Amino acid sequence: MIDHELARQALQRALPMLEAGLRDHAVCGAGFMHVVVMHPGMRPGEVAFEDAILLEHALGDVAARDADYTAFARGKARLSWETGLDGTEVQTHHPHLLQPGDTLLTGGICLDGIVVGVSGAQPWFDEAFGLAIAAQIRAACKDRHAGWLQDGVIEVPTRGHEHTTPTRPVELIG
Repeated sequence: MIDHELARQALQRALPMLEAGLRDHAVCGAGFMHVVVMHPGMRPGEVAFEDAILLEHALGDVAARDADYTAFARGKARLSWETGLDGTEVQTHHPHLLQPGDTLLTGGICLDGIVVGVSGAQPWFDEAFGLAIAAQIRAACKDRHAGWLQDGVIEVPTRGHEHTTPTRPVELIG
């Protein structure tokens, strides 16, 4: 059900909040963030991590980066994707799940199987931004599902075929 376009539109809905965070030095002192969204239909052990990345998005002035936020966001997404848990949950309650090479940074979230890793802001804001993006993806899926039901579709359309009811286009205010 989730495809790149649905994830992109969901991210577009959350971008005003992330962009405001970029301008607030208490939220994001670096002035740069990176977002990684994993495909929930692709599972660890079945596909490589890189193949399961559905969407990546960079925010801010890339030239001003003081660290590799892309690698950090990917590490956070990988940990949540592999464990099915938020990074904070793994770090505080399930450290026995950590494997060599896993990140010790928090900021990856897993909401009903929807995994998002964000890096660049304070870790608690990375989590909030990731959660907002995942919630937007979940809402867009529910919207698509409702459209299918309204249209009388009785099974999920086959992958690779156009959906009869695409998600509604994003209209940003401002």
